[in-house]
Amino acid sequence: MMFKLSTLLLGLASSAFAVPLESRQSSLVAVTDNYLYSLTLPQFTAKRNARDPATLDWTTDGCTMSPDNPLGFPFTPACHRHDFGYHNYRIQNRFTTSGKQRIDDQFKKDLYYQCSSVTLSGLCRGLADVYYAAVRAFGGSDANSKRAEDALVAEYEEKLAIYNQMLDEAREQGLLPEGV
Repeated sequence: MMFKLSTLLLGLASSAFAVPLESRQSSLVAVTDNYLYSLTLPQFTAKRNARDPATLDWTTDGCTMSPDNPLGFPFTPACHRHDFGYHNYRIQNRFTTSGKQRIDDQFKKDLYYQCSSVTLSGLCRGLADVYYAAVRAFGGSDANSKRAEDALVAEYEEKLAIYNQMLDEAREQGLLPEGV
């Protein structure tokens, strides 16, 4: 009798613990999506700086492997949120082609947001387009097919050529500091 009671209690306890774990995982998915798509970039940065909640993956390498940014446009906060999205979607087993696309699209919005506060905003948006095309082509390749990658690389090369032309025009107009 004692054995049956112990087994019953153990079974009830384990099912009681299973519900909160599933609930926590579901909650982290909701928090991740809220932080990615609902918070402003400054609000996200405040959460990131506080590591709130600590159960999410906040690691970042900034704007790794990014194209040259000679004018120092403030893209790092956008890169932080982009890394947050990739890392947590992978952990949550949601890093699919459509999930990557959604994270990348938010990245572009964040880059454009950052460009709204700089003097050379058109040139900044041109470089933002290059960064966006770069993550589409080269970032998170575990969510891209080979055929898609080829088309995305061509798009990246096109955006880079457009940006370089914009840079040349800005130089000719004397809009850039010496040496840029």
